[in-house]
Amino acid sequence: MIHGKYGRVLGMVLAGGKGERLMPLTRYRAKPAVPFAAKYRIIDFALSNMVNSGLFSIYCLIQFKSQSLHEHIGKGWQFGSALRGRDFFVNVVPAQMWDGERWYEGTADAIFQNMHLVTLFDADRICIFAADHVYKMDVEQMLAYHMDNNADITVAAYVVPSSEASQFGCIATDAEGRIIDFVEKPAVPPEIPGRPGYSFVSMGNYIFEREILEESVLSDNERKDSTHDFGRDILPMLFKGYKLMAYDFSTNRLPGDDRPYWKDVGSIKAYWEAHMDLLRHPSALSLYNQQWPIRTVSYSDPPGFTYPANDHSCSVDGCLRAEASRVLGAYVRKSVLSRNCVINSGSVIEETIIGQNVHIGENCRLRRGIVDAHNVIPDGTSIGFDPEADAERYHVDPSSGLVVVGMPKIQLRKKLQIPGSYENMFTTDGSGF
Repeated sequence: MIHGKYGRVLGMVLAGGKGERLMPLTRYRAKPAVPFAAKYRIIDFALSNMVNSGLFSIYCLIQFKSQSLHEHIGKGWQFGSALRGRDFFVNVVPAQMWDGERWYEGTADAIFQNMHLVTLFDADRICIFAADHVYKMDVEQMLAYHMDNNADITVAAYVVPSSEASQFGCIATDAEGRIIDFVEKPAVPPEIPGRPGYSFVSMGNYIFEREILEESVLSDNERKDSTHDFGRDILPMLFKGYKLMAYDFSTNRLPGDDRPYWKDVGSIKAYWEAHMDLLRHPSALSLYNQQWPIRTVSYSDPPGFTYPANDHSCSVDGCLRAEASRVLGAYVRKSVLSRNCVINSGSVIEETIIGQNVHIGENCRLRRGIVDAHNVIPDGTSIGFDPEADAERYHVDPSSGLVVVGMPKIQLRKKLQIPGSYENMFTTDGSGF
């Protein structure tokens, strides 16, 4: 357990993101609740990192379209009654609106609105981590680096080729790793001392000493010109007066001969590419390390099933499959099959992410796409072959050409005579969306 030599450590997971670039996957859910890798949600990676690292005191700060996220955490991330207590919890926290009736206005404002939780926990230092990236990381190693360097703030830094760093917020450091500047999407990214051609970019994961966090978010709240964001506003104001260190994520080591992994899946293209990465062997992101498990909700679904049907043989090649996925006389290659999906005879599915409870009819053709949960694809449907026809029926990602079949509208059984539209109301439990 992290408490002890590190003092009292509190985890605060930023899980309120809209995920606008992931539309239509975020039409009914927050970005951290978006499904990933057949059976997980994106937030499962941040929470697994903390729990696997021995950090069991965690607040998840939620906001937009949070019902499915709230229920997912409630079902899959609660400690047993014998462990529940002051230091063992994973709790969801919506905007408290202590300072006027307003939602979280940025990452720093989310912490500001919940500083009373830091006080009540009596934290010595706070791990503020993002819930909308897919990553595997031993948080204790970053915490040890923070303590060894007597840092006021430590920022997790990802190493990328300098030629690719212009799309990120970059970190400039001296030879000892102390942060000397933050540069947002620079034309010429600062290189890492001693590593020409490579740059540090911020992962959005921070460790703060409590007093520094209190002072900085209180001061930021008074600034009328601030966007109340750690990366844009607070950290660039602090590095001159405090000791900010960059933690080189590439030095992180996981048990089980595993490698650290981080990917921003904030766009449709990146989300699809991250899934295709999983289908390689060996994959850069391993889900099979028993010493560093990715935890999630467990359902009592039956096993997956593959069977020839209607004179069609079955072939499933290079796929990731969750429980109760059924392939009946279909050909499926390099695809992701989520819980309780069914693919019927004569259909050919290639490089496609299939959501839970999706029913694909007979003789369908799908390639390079995403089919979100609860869709029914009629017999004979083709997706991914005719861009103009796809654009008329579905969402086509402009940067990649990937076709996304968004989750269908869920309507009330009986239309109520109440002003306003109820056609977009979602009435299922958290496992449904």
